Amino acid sequence: MEEKALFEKVKQVLAQQLKIKDTDKITMESNIVADFNADSIDIIEMLMELEDTYNISVPSEKALEMKTVKDVVEFLQSAIK
Repeated sequence: MEEKALFEKVKQVLAQQLKIKDTDKITMESNIVADFNADSIDIIEMLMELEDTYNISVPSEKALEMKTVKDVVEFLQSAIK
């Protein structure tokens, strides 16, 4: 799946999950915890939504490694192929 489409989906899920009104603030370089004050539960809920959307599974050790939006998008690209 194309990176741009995945980014848009991650952006949508993040905005909904974290109640981010200005989605232009969400970039590939955004640090999910530092930039948006997300906690581990927020990240787990975001990943669960993406798992359901793309019918994939995110190993918990991999979830802990994902810090930026780019990390999530790159994981999705590799998992969906």
